[in-house]
Amino acid sequence: MRALTLAAFPMRKTRSLLRSSPPSPSFSSPSPPLFYHLAQLPLLSHGPRYREPGDDFFWIYSPNLRGFQTSIIWRFTLGLCWCLLHLFVALVHARSSLIHVLVCYSISSGLLGKYWNLDLSNLKYLGIVVDSEQAKNTVKIKRLLHWLSSIGVKNVILYDMEGVLKNSIGSDQSSSDSKHIYFEGMAIELLSFSDNKEGVAKAASFLCSKHLKSNPAVSDRVEPVFTEADMDDALMTVGCGGPEPDLLLVYGPARCHLGFPAWRMRYTEIIHMGSLKTMKYGAILKAIYDFSKKHQNYGT
Repeated sequence: MRALTLAAFPMRKTRSLLRSSPPSPSFSSPSPPLFYHLAQLPLLSHGPRYREPGDDFFWIYSPNLRGFQTSIIWRFTLGLCWCLLHLFVALVHARSSLIHVLVCYSISSGLLGKYWNLDLSNLKYLGIVVDSEQAKNTVKIKRLLHWLSSIGVKNVILYDMEGVLKNSIGSDQSSSDSKHIYFEGMAIELLSFSDNKEGVAKAASFLCSKHLKSNPAVSDRVEPVFTEADMDDALMTVGCGGPEPDLLLVYGPARCHLGFPAWRMRYTEIIHMGSLKTMKYGAILKAIYDFSKKHQNYGT
């Protein structure tokens, strides 16, 4: 009997331990562990979900990807606005160029007769600036000079930076002075960039030597003072001075005077005429007519 009791004791102890242990989770009594396990189960309504190798990268870096997409859209919008602005400017430029071509053609054809009655009283000297690469086209240069002679221009100052015109147009003359030539009744002065920089250096050297010779005793202690008139006289003495053109026509890709002597265009009106290859007789007539009309309106 005692042995039976002792033998049954472990079973009672086991049963008491089972009764005292917490109940296992079941579907009838929800608890936090149950919800946790349900959250790990795949959604049956959408089917099983399989994680791809790039899912972790997407969920980690998705804010950066959204920012990158936003920057791409913003750059595309700015680029589109910039292209539309350039297109608008190109259309406006094309419209003005087309109008200019039509006006020049009408003038050359004689449809606009007022441009043929030119008043050249205010145009004593006409300056022509040509790009050095385009100045090699001697045929175009001579045609331009022929047009100016037919209009009635008497004095022309012809300039290019590298002195191409001095070697081409100036070498055709029998005179020893290749800087001053005559062409179809016009007096032409040929200039280059050497008449600009070297001219200033020669004039400054002339003024300094003149100052030293006139005041040899106090030349080291007195600072020389030169006026604009002194500089003009020095430039004339060294052969780099001359009259100022009233109107300067520039033929070339750049909208500048290409190094034309600055002291010879203090009151000069500058007009960019475009490329020498596309020069038009009507454009020259229009430029000279507008110049003379402007001076008549201002009374000068």
